[in-house]
Amino acid sequence: MSALLLEISGLVKDHQALRPLRLRELRVTPGRVMSLGGLDAAAAEMFVHLVTGGALPDEGDVMLFGTNTRHIPDAGAWLRSLDGLGLVSHRAVLVGMLSVLQNVAMPLTLDLDPIDPAVRPAAEALAREAGIPEAVWDRPLGQVDALLNLRVRVARAVAANPRLVIVEHPSAGLPRGEVAQVARDVARVIAARGSALVTLTADPDWAAGTGGERFALAPATGELRPADGILKRLTRVFGGSA
Repeated sequence: MSALLLEISGLVKDHQALRPLRLRELRVTPGRVMSLGGLDAAAAEMFVHLVTGGALPDEGDVMLFGTNTRHIPDAGAWLRSLDGLGLVSHRAVLVGMLSVLQNVAMPLTLDLDPIDPAVRPAAEALAREAGIPEAVWDRPLGQVDALLNLRVRVARAVAANPRLVIVEHPSAGLPRGEVAQVARDVARVIAARGSALVTLTADPDWAAGTGGERFALAPATGELRPADGILKRLTRVFGGSA
């Protein structure tokens, strides 16, 4: 079995944007931490669909945990192929009328009102680890700010101890002064599990907070280039952006 968690090669996917999404090569090994810039919201969404097998490349291959997404035969195999993957995305379904802790507990149980006593300690531990104050656990999720909303998404993404976590444009809507700290918190939670972390972001503050390698995608060629210098220049000239 391949030691690679994610391998993308020769990828081309038309997604009705100015140009197709291209990615010449990406290899993610256990524990690797990296940030990828150069993908706008539409390209980042398509990247996630391609990794999860929700969409197939026009050219090239995507291998997740050793399985080529082209070769998944049915819905059951598709669900099994996602074991070990955690996603932090604004598109993940949360329920605003449920409490913060109920939303954290959703990957653990369907018994949410009240939360199954057998899994409540695990949900509380996840909430604490993600930096969610106990004072807001019983508050409806629809009444909390973007920062706490993100922390809920992180807690849910790591609930099953994934081997790979993909974080999609996480700093959109966050207060600028909070970005670096929450990025460090997210990286800590993921590193505690030995998981690899791939963040799709153009925010230099977030990329610096999570640490690891930083790359920028050249859209015309699909080449990933080291982005430290680019991000430093963006920080000096424009400040951080999601």
